[in-house]
Amino acid sequence: MNNSRNRIPVFYLLLFGVIIVMLIMQFMEQPNEQEPLTLNQLAADIQDGYIARLTVGEDDIVRAVYRISGEEVETRKEPNSTLVEQLIDLGVTPADLAADEIELSITSPSIFVRIINILAYLFPVILLSVVFWFVFRQAQGSNNAAMSFGKSRARMFSGDHPTITFEDVAGVEEAKEDLQEVVEFLKEPEKFIALGARIPKGVLLVGQPGTGKTLMAKAVSGEAGVPFFSISGSEFVEMFVGVGASRVRDLFDQAKRHSPCIIFVDEIDAVGRQRGAGLGGSHDEREQTLNQILVEMDGFDTDTNVIIIAATNRPDILDPALMRPGRFDRRVVLDQPDVRGREAILKVHTRGKPLAPEVDLAQLARATPGFVGADLENLVNEGAILSARRNKKSIGQDELREAIERIMAGPERKSRLISEPEKKIVAYHEAGHAILAHVLPNTDPVYKVTIIPRGLAGGYMWAVPEEDRTMLSRKKLLENMIMALGGRAAEEMVFDDITTGASSDLQNVTETARNMIMRWGMSEKLGTRVYGQKEELVFLGREISEQKNYSEAIAETIDQEVLSLVDEAYDQAKKLLKKYEDKLHAIAQKLLEVETLTKEEFSAIFPSPIEKRIGGTPVQVNGSRE
Repeated sequence: MNNSRNRIPVFYLLLFGVIIVMLIMQFMEQPNEQEPLTLNQLAADIQDGYIARLTVGEDDIVRAVYRISGEEVETRKEPNSTLVEQLIDLGVTPADLAADEIELSITSPSIFVRIINILAYLFPVILLSVVFWFVFRQAQGSNNAAMSFGKSRARMFSGDHPTITFEDVAGVEEAKEDLQEVVEFLKEPEKFIALGARIPKGVLLVGQPGTGKTLMAKAVSGEAGVPFFSISGSEFVEMFVGVGASRVRDLFDQAKRHSPCIIFVDEIDAVGRQRGAGLGGSHDEREQTLNQILVEMDGFDTDTNVIIIAATNRPDILDPALMRPGRFDRRVVLDQPDVRGREAILKVHTRGKPLAPEVDLAQLARATPGFVGADLENLVNEGAILSARRNKKSIGQDELREAIERIMAGPERKSRLISEPEKKIVAYHEAGHAILAHVLPNTDPVYKVTIIPRGLAGGYMWAVPEEDRTMLSRKKLLENMIMALGGRAAEEMVFDDITTGASSDLQNVTETARNMIMRWGMSEKLGTRVYGQKEELVFLGREISEQKNYSEAIAETIDQEVLSLVDEAYDQAKKLLKKYEDKLHAIAQKLLEVETLTKEEFSAIFPSPIEKRIGGTPVQVNGSRE
């Protein structure tokens, strides 16, 4: 049982006590409903013999009791003299007091009344003290979060027992070589100092999300065996002015005390964006924090042995002062891994996991172009989950292949009900894509065709490149456009109608054609020139518009060229599908029967095209594309 749930919070007990005290004070201070008696009237009643007893309290309240009715009334005397003196001044003689046998007594309030009176004066002070104590205790119970705004929130990891080293990082061999110098400096700084060399004060890791920037920084710390301070760029800035700069100073003070060490700032673009571009002007809290970072980095002594490693996927928006030599001297790029890098990463993530004998990591690496380290780690994890769901003792090749499809297109939706006419349209649509991918010389070979819905797609054709490409030729782009329009062309040719199923294909084709004309200089009419300039706000890091640096006549020519490219690709798609119409029907009918065709099953139906066409020029191709 959790005792904290049964414990009444101190704040509620305090509030309850305040309410009780206020009620008691209000009850005790209730005014007398009788009309108040004046001291002159009291003197007259004493002379007439109506008063039986007089009681004087320490609060100068005089209570008089009448003889006949027994009624008790109150009045107040002056505090600078006694009641008897004041009565004599009003005409009452000692003889009147003695003749009437009036009982005169002086009473003092009870202890309870005294305590209430004292609390009435001390209550505000007590209340403020208790509230302050309560807040302070709560702050201590929450890691001093409320009372330590200016303290750094960096997490420190000791380097005595490293959990991550360079052996756990694969696919970025060049980056590891660059960072190996940092490790050697932290281990043996004398070797560099003897030659007058200065190690880079800061290393900026640049790469798209998932390429392993944080993992690389931890590996550097593990290899060097030094303390590692980790913090996110967004943890510096708070709503309170000056907190970010204070945290920066505290972080660097801690690092100097633990020298040699490494400070790792993840997502530094959150605080290191270019100054003077904020929505609230140039003097905001984020810029004060950045200024403090610049001062701390430039103020390092040469013998502190503190190295800063930062990571970002937006180096274009960082402040130039942050990027100059003396601060971030070195920029290490972690790019997408190639096929050998992906295979090495898969070996790292499958280490210690039970793999089936048929698992081919090289084949999986070829089937995952564009995957980064995080994607491949997720791939292995999804494969393990699928194997456990199927009650297997090891991770098989089929589960890993299905994991790739889950990551690329989403999970299968076999329970989705599709009418037969719609299912037939999807079959011919995907068959159109597959036919053109098979016959065009520069497109990627067909790996799988299915009409089973997966994710948001009603079906898909999976083409796997034979090798990684960093540059795309004009022929390759044109053939990709023809292949993408194969689904729409097949629908029109077979059903004499078109559907909305090709919406994403049309969007991709239009974007490719416009980039070919405006960005890549692939138009004979417009030549090798870039048209339009993209504009983006630095503080948003997002493109908001495109500046037109060309005339309306050029804009019209661009539209005509884009339309011409798309129409030409669509015409070629229809011509090629018309030529291989028998194969189109055969593949579509087979998809309606079995729903999925693998690479081998597809090649059995359509073994090897003899002639391939692109742009109306016949191209002779020998051999199969398996």
